Amino acid sequence: MAGSVFKRWRKAAGATEDGVKRLYDSVPVTLLTGFLGSGKTTLLNDVLADPRMQGTAVIINEFGTVPIDHDLVRKGSETYARTTTGCICCTATSDIRGSLSELHDAQMRGDIPPVARVVIETTGLADPAPIINSVIPGGSPALALRDHVVARHFHLARVVTTFDVLGGRATLDGFLEGWKQLAFADHVVLTKTDLAGGHHDWPGELSALNPAAVYHDRHRQGFALAEHFGKGAYSVSGKTEDVPGWLAMERLAAHGDHAHDPNRHGDEVEAISLRHDVALSPQAVETFLHIVTTNIGSGLLRLKGLFALSDDPARPLVAHAVQHRLYPLQRLERWPDDDRGSRVVLIGRNMPVKPIRDLFEVLAPRAPTRKRGAA
Repeated sequence: MAGSVFKRWRKAAGATEDGVKRLYDSVPVTLLTGFLGSGKTTLLNDVLADPRMQGTAVIINEFGTVPIDHDLVRKGSETYARTTTGCICCTATSDIRGSLSELHDAQMRGDIPPVARVVIETTGLADPAPIINSVIPGGSPALALRDHVVARHFHLARVVTTFDVLGGRATLDGFLEGWKQLAFADHVVLTKTDLAGGHHDWPGELSALNPAAVYHDRHRQGFALAEHFGKGAYSVSGKTEDVPGWLAMERLAAHGDHAHDPNRHGDEVEAISLRHDVALSPQAVETFLHIVTTNIGSGLLRLKGLFALSDDPARPLVAHAVQHRLYPLQRLERWPDDDRGSRVVLIGRNMPVKPIRDLFEVLAPRAPTRKRGAA
């Protein structure tokens, strides 16, 4: 049986004997974290463009029922898997293990060539502790045979965290997740430094949270992070004493069977997922984006969207916003997949959900009304 699997795999992937051996080696996993809007997807796309990243599998852990990040990740020769979860505290661990197990099974069936490394991009609201516990020795207990397979064939190599220097202080003041993402990191990538005026010693300031991390300026000449993906084995050595404590607390915490709204994170933060299957007016879309990003009462933390516009439906519009900052709109040369519908996810705190949904609904063109007396 095993021989037939290897034959199919060699035929599909052109595998060598070294490749067959590597199939049984433990695959390094890099966890890419960072708060909402800190530039994880942009960094991931740049890293994947490096030839050294060939053979990388990507697992995207999104928040909300409409995936956007999955569509914005660079497509190429890499293998991609996606997992979506709303209850980060409870289901991320099982979803990540499930995705890694599926990835391993696909290799064994010969459906995909060998994977050299895995990158897991988390949602910006993710607490990294349960995800890290799911892929380190002595972490979350194995509940199924699948979990033992994952432990045998994958290991956590690195944790890389993006930190937005424009909104970073507000994140640290308002969200414990932002603190924890920094505290667990091996490498911290400082983003949006090109937009920040003056010079600030961010590594010096952030070292109180994580003295063991290596700090990188995303916009400094010579920046290259690909070489750090998939190397070594993750360790809490040198990090603050909170880190092993948080991991231990996660292992002790018992999450019972309970239902969750996939668009909600805690009592205040939620995602609004919106969609239209018809092309929209460019002016109407710009008006919608302007209203939700400039209204101080919108509670917006993050917006990502793909829009089909009536002036050129084949080239979707990409929209990004972080709180009240709407970044320049861009047009893609083509749709990332067969889904040509407009979709947008807004993540925020105490957002006025109904007014936002109503505003989005009026974007769709209305059918012309018949004149009285017309046949």
